[in-house]
Amino acid sequence: MARERGEKTVAVNRKARHEYFVEETYECGLELHGTEVKSMRQGRVNLKESFCAVKNGEMWAIGMHISPYEQGNIFNVNPLRDKKLLMHKSEIRKLGALVQRQGYTLIPLRVYLRDGRMKLEMGLCKGKQLHDKRDDAARRAAKRDVERALKSG
Repeated sequence: MARERGEKTVAVNRKARHEYFVEETYECGLELHGTEVKSMRQGRVNLKESFCAVKNGEMWAIGMHISPYEQGNIFNVNPLRDKKLLMHKSEIRKLGALVQRQGYTLIPLRVYLRDGRMKLEMGLCKGKQLHDKRDDAARRAAKRDVERALKSG
């Protein structure tokens, strides 16, 4: 059986861009069990409350919920278990230092399938204050009003 080509988005963390300023994005692989991959291919993954952390020189996704696969029976694993992320050691060290020193946080932005392999796009983020969120909402509303005026006029 030939491997699929291309990219298919499985899940997106929409709340992340509302709650954080995304400075940089990184791509990493996911270490998963077979039933988790099958469940993710069906789109049964939730990134809402998840974040990434460095533990013992390894990168982990914490709080990512992958629903159990219906036909998985005894092979299913805990849906909230920590998933190991596959990245280069130098990237892990760099991100770990940034998170510790400068108050950044690592947030999973989306999970996608690229050429038959599950990938996670992670963002190096800084938290937004309430006034930043209000500014963004006002900017979106103004843009919408301009588009509406151009469309009708």
